[in-house]
Amino acid sequence: MPMRIEDYAMIGDCRTAALVGRDGSIDWLCLPRFDSGACFAAILGSPENGRWKLSPDERKLKIRKVERRYRPGTMVLETDFDTDSGAVRVTDAMSMDSETPTVARVVEGLRGEVPIWSELVIRFDYGWIVPWVTRHECGISAIAGPDKLRFRSWIPSRGEGYATVSEFVVREGQKIPFTLAWHPSTKKAPAGLDAEGVIHDAEARWREWSSRCDGNGARQDETVLRSLLTLKALTYGPTGGIVAAPTTSLPERIGGVRNWDYRMCWLRDATFTLLALINAGYLDEAREWREWLLRAVAGRPDHLQIMYGITGERRLTEFELNWLPGYENSKPVRVGNLASEQFQLDVYGEVCDALFQAHRHGLSDLDDAWRLGQVILDFLEEAWKQPDQGIWEVRGNRRHFVHSKVMAWVAFDRGVKAIEIFGYSDGHLEKWKQQRDAIHQEVCAKGFDPGLNSFVQAYGEKNLDASLLMIPLVGFLPAKDPRILGTVAAIEKRLMNQGFVRRYDTTSAVDGLPGNEGAFLPCTFWLADNLALQDRRDEARAIYDRLLDIRNDVGLLAEEYDPIAKRQLGNFPQAFSHICHVNTARNLAHERGGPSEQRHKDETPKAAS
Repeated sequence: MPMRIEDYAMIGDCRTAALVGRDGSIDWLCLPRFDSGACFAAILGSPENGRWKLSPDERKLKIRKVERRYRPGTMVLETDFDTDSGAVRVTDAMSMDSETPTVARVVEGLRGEVPIWSELVIRFDYGWIVPWVTRHECGISAIAGPDKLRFRSWIPSRGEGYATVSEFVVREGQKIPFTLAWHPSTKKAPAGLDAEGVIHDAEARWREWSSRCDGNGARQDETVLRSLLTLKALTYGPTGGIVAAPTTSLPERIGGVRNWDYRMCWLRDATFTLLALINAGYLDEAREWREWLLRAVAGRPDHLQIMYGITGERRLTEFELNWLPGYENSKPVRVGNLASEQFQLDVYGEVCDALFQAHRHGLSDLDDAWRLGQVILDFLEEAWKQPDQGIWEVRGNRRHFVHSKVMAWVAFDRGVKAIEIFGYSDGHLEKWKQQRDAIHQEVCAKGFDPGLNSFVQAYGEKNLDASLLMIPLVGFLPAKDPRILGTVAAIEKRLMNQGFVRRYDTTSAVDGLPGNEGAFLPCTFWLADNLALQDRRDEARAIYDRLLDIRNDVGLLAEEYDPIAKRQLGNFPQAFSHICHVNTARNLAHERGGPSEQRHKDETPKAAS
């Protein structure tokens, strides 16, 4: 029986990440990048698909208790095992040396004597390829095609069933180091690495990054700092792009088909990501994200995608890995994402808003962004009238989604404000105002159902959609407008399940997929934001606290949550969930000036330094 999704923690090096289970097994690792083929894919299959388990030997003794934590302000993971014969700690980290992606693990004896079992199963290309293994004096090397791994330990090991295993005893005060380093098979293996040195260096670098957190109390709020650390760990350092998650195909419903590859960068998160970083004082990261965005979307606006690869790749061909049974038999396992080819209006608004917010906060000159924005708005003059596939990337028919139209309004609104606030003048002001007004009038006329007293998912339909909670957050209407009050009330009544918000009614068949899914955590944060803007702050705080309660023991959140089974669902950890956590925390901490206010107020804030 596989572990629950929330039983995993993440370690990373800002190029890739590994998922480490409570049982001491690394069950997911792609090398050398987030989007590379996995050499450990047990989370989507079985140990035969690759893992590295390092823990007390349960064949010889019973594990009574497991506790784990990140070292404060870092992504260095400590897992303590209490057993019948003593206690040990396994410390895991990844080297922050960009040249050689390396996992470092150290087993430390805390009490008594504990027999330890290490089982290393390397399977390149998502658990498919058994490598050629060569034994060395202190470990092994494993090669297949372009990939090579060098495993080092002074503990003797042996081959057993296409795995490399070690058995040893750790006594109080002893430390046993291990390293696993990737390098191109055409190059020589890196020099031997000191596992304790790797961990020490990683801790120092993460602590230095954490110490720069400003954000009006974010440093003191460990939950917010943990989410910011998670976002940093999900950042691909060479480009500044932030992956939605380090995993693929962790299901939105156990046993279902809603399994997607999230190892890409989505534009839908752009503005919230930018504000989360700016408000925490991470201006360099915000600039890098903005620059990644400009590079990725460069080109014809009708070719703009909803997502890109971590270096801005556009071709994200989707295919299935039929040799993997999927997490708890949730098939298919997918690589790539067909949604990258969809037409979604909302991303144009996100791009324009993100570039506008970057300039408002003094991150950069607007000239390049302004030229891009002009081209986008020229395209949107006709494109906003077309149906699209919406924020949730439905694989059913295109519709006139209300959220999509609202975000088209955002694009024109930010264009108008760029002229009015920053002084840009090129003759488009009146035309863009007219377009903005036309969209606003149409959405209010066609997107609001008086009988439901609510905005609806798409024109002429009765379905609700939690993306409607974005309407006041982007400034389309005030949070206390009667139509917004009615929409929030309708969502609370019809889309909430055990205190959490679902994206939409999956039984409506709007998404073209069978089955249902869990509650969507970002939407639940949006509800808290709305309630705070409506001065229902106690209710907003209750929802926020409920969301914090479902984080796992090391503070991580997936994309969704099943409130009946009480377990996390979807790819993990999910950047969007952590972004929304950071922003909602700020919204609740500040009567005015949180991200919900920043996205639509007109004045220019004090420039960032």
